[in-house]
Amino acid sequence: MNINDNISSMKRVNAEEGQSVDLVTENIERLKDLFPEAFSEGNMNFETLRQLLGDVGVFDEGEERYGLNWHGKKKARQIALTPSAGTLLPCPEESLDWDTTQNLFIEGDNLEVLKLLQKSYANKVKMIYIDPPYNTGKEFVYPDRFQDNLDTYLKYTGQIDSQGIKFSSSSEASGRKHTNWLNMMYPRLKLARSLLSKDGVIFISIDDNEQSYLKSICDEIFGENNFYGVFIWEKKKKPSFLKKSMGVITDYILVYAKNYELAPEFTIGETEIGKKYPFNNSGNGLSQLSFPPESVIFNLPDGVINAQDMSEGNIVTRLTNNFEIRNGKNVDSFTLEGEWRYSQKKVDEFIEGKEEILISKVPFRPNYINRNGTAKKIANFLSSRVNGVPTNEDASSELVSLLGGNFMDYPKPVGLIKYLIEATLKGDDNPIVLDFFAGSATTAHASLISQVERTIPLRTISVQLPEKIDDDSEAFKAGYKTIAEIAKERIRRAAKKINDEYPESKVDLGFKVFKLARSNIKLWKPDHTDLESNLLEHEEHLDEGTIERDILYELLIKRGVDLAAPIEKRIIAGKNVFNIGFGKIITCLDDLVVGNDVESLAAGIISWQTELKELLDIDALETHVFFKDSAFKDDVAKTNMVAVLEQNGISHVRSL
Repeated sequence: MNINDNISSMKRVNAEEGQSVDLVTENIERLKDLFPEAFSEGNMNFETLRQLLGDVGVFDEGEERYGLNWHGKKKARQIALTPSAGTLLPCPEESLDWDTTQNLFIEGDNLEVLKLLQKSYANKVKMIYIDPPYNTGKEFVYPDRFQDNLDTYLKYTGQIDSQGIKFSSSSEASGRKHTNWLNMMYPRLKLARSLLSKDGVIFISIDDNEQSYLKSICDEIFGENNFYGVFIWEKKKKPSFLKKSMGVITDYILVYAKNYELAPEFTIGETEIGKKYPFNNSGNGLSQLSFPPESVIFNLPDGVINAQDMSEGNIVTRLTNNFEIRNGKNVDSFTLEGEWRYSQKKVDEFIEGKEEILISKVPFRPNYINRNGTAKKIANFLSSRVNGVPTNEDASSELVSLLGGNFMDYPKPVGLIKYLIEATLKGDDNPIVLDFFAGSATTAHASLISQVERTIPLRTISVQLPEKIDDDSEAFKAGYKTIAEIAKERIRRAAKKINDEYPESKVDLGFKVFKLARSNIKLWKPDHTDLESNLLEHEEHLDEGTIERDILYELLIKRGVDLAAPIEKRIIAGKNVFNIGFGKIITCLDDLVVGNDVESLAAGIISWQTELKELLDIDALETHVFFKDSAFKDDVAKTNMVAVLEQNGISHVRSL
């Protein structure tokens, strides 16, 4: 076989396309778009980039700088940028309502899964909640070898031969209690940020062992300016006295936004209509508020009010200019100096919205009168006594009631996640909620209940490692082998319970199950010492035993199509042809395409694409068409297929 025999006009899916998104390449391309002058012959000139940025101090070359550093940080940052060579295998037999559901449950190491989700879900997730393993100095089950992370996972799950590999990091034994935990968390949070929508937020549960370190790396990854706050959650009604110093009843939930300015306010319910909210707030910094003509209602007689100091006791208020009151309104603008609850921006919003601002006496004590039942911000203290948020004890009771046993240590209660969902999601178009430390699937359960009780339409993506359960545990004796099995069964039972209680509900109660595995597409790794033999070995580009369904879903995830996108099948020219995601991908995986098939097969594909454009009411549709490379026994048939499709506007034709 001659090397040139393998050259064709149909492009083959190469190694890069068989991997997840390459974030390094994408970042470089963004820089090229912004600063083309800084690149010459493909290389970046950092001195030019410095000049283009005005040498404003963004380059910190000193050895002494503020920030958190630890052994392995550089590698942790790099691993987040390294593409994955894995895929997600569909498992309809373990799913619920496979054909119709939009919810996903992915079984696998979340580092690899987050990489695989980048093409399909970057900038699309509105809310992330995670409850990562707390660092107690004991082992937490995630790989401790970055360079072969996928192989480590496959060995752990028995998909390839294992050499007794240990899929965990022993913090105490290594003497680096915080280091291992930070190396585990950093790349996952880095990838999570890419998935958040521009107005998205992430909630991270943590205890006081790692709270300060977690905030430090989140400040770096999300930006200090996008720190949204900390919730203090009362996890127990009675304190634990495991610590020498004090009894602990609380944990923390750190919140970061993708963009603080665009992120939602956390509100539940409405403020009391007619309630007065005073402007004065003793202890706040001094500032001035300006009120334009006729913006304030006065329960005072008409006349001129002179500039004066209106302070009394702890309340500071100074009127800085004279103005006249006529018919209960201020004729002129006036300014008050004091310690205020509201900013000038908020006051301007009140005035623009024709909200009621009332002053009833001298000295002035302005009040905002709520006449519209505005949304009520939630407090940052989450407690059963304050706002009805349940505790860990309640979470254990929930699991016992639903599954018949307390199969998880320290589960989070459904009510906690439900409260955060309802405070965050309002008026969004079917937003996505992601939990990539799913545990027993509390987030998925809470999402189902929120949809039914509060009519909040949303989708969930749950990711959980198939962490093995101890043989002597209550869960193992009940028949569960992994935590992922507990999670899937919990969602099934929660869905049944909700369906029984709300039989008329149209909520999506199902979930599609996928499992992390090695790619079905052989990656092209040429051996330049024997290239001809290498080519012979790659005549068949798909792994032996690969089934049609697995290839379809690998194409879907690697081409950036939603994993819940519909897949439709037709018989064209006697061959199975699939349309994925309303024409984003059309593929024929038949083993043989000869010259006589080309015209009728191409015509059928073109006709189908035309139907889809009419259905979607669009003039153009970018369709990627795939065939098995080995199906074409000669280059003539392959070249003709490409030519016919390109003549009809389909230019993205690839082979597998």
